[in-house]
Amino acid sequence: MLRAKWGEVPLGNLRVKSNELERMSDSELFESWEAGRRRQTEGTDGFSLRGWYHALYKPILHGKKVLDVGSGSGVDGISFALAGARVTFLDIVESNLQLIRRVCGIVGARNTSYVYLEDEKSLDQLARDFDVIWCQGSQITAPFEIVKEEDQVLMEHMKPDGRWIELAYPKSRWEREGMKPFESWGMSTDGGAPWIEWYDLDKLLRRLEPSRFEAILHFEFHDSDFVWFDLLRIE
Repeated sequence: MLRAKWGEVPLGNLRVKSNELERMSDSELFESWEAGRRRQTEGTDGFSLRGWYHALYKPILHGKKVLDVGSGSGVDGISFALAGARVTFLDIVESNLQLIRRVCGIVGARNTSYVYLEDEKSLDQLARDFDVIWCQGSQITAPFEIVKEEDQVLMEHMKPDGRWIELAYPKSRWEREGMKPFESWGMSTDGGAPWIEWYDLDKLLRRLEPSRFEAILHFEFHDSDFVWFDLLRIE
């Protein structure tokens, strides 16, 4: 169910299935991907949406080993790779990874690797020394208990002093939008998502237990549409 939904990625002003992009030429693909990146990161709304954290984290992640969990069309991970991060893209949709690999080749992004999350055993191939685990909206699309199990495995691949950086939807947004059941909230927030769940700091820390973290940054933004967590592991 999740693969069927999240094989749909933003390009320009459209959302398209990543497996439909194979017939595009390199120039057409880059033009569409770059239009999507610009729309999400530049201009007044784009910068307030994603551009601000690209500006903030590009120098921070330079030279760091980053696991991009649920990488989608790769807007974040490719931007960080071009700025000198060593990025591993992890996604449940194989065609998303094929799209990202192709765009990385076109733009010259180096030090990248790709892992298809077919099942939990797929995580065994990951390195065990990531400086940063980067989750931009990927961990809110399934029930708490399921994501907690996945996070426990991911934690085995993070340094003891690593950082967990996550974008989620805040409880205030869920309340503002009618406190709908999580299995139907995604219909309004993400256009057909089978599950969307809110998070606050306490709830996220419970999901990551027994690993312990301190919050470096934690705030709502974009008119409280989103909440940001930048956590430092303190094992």
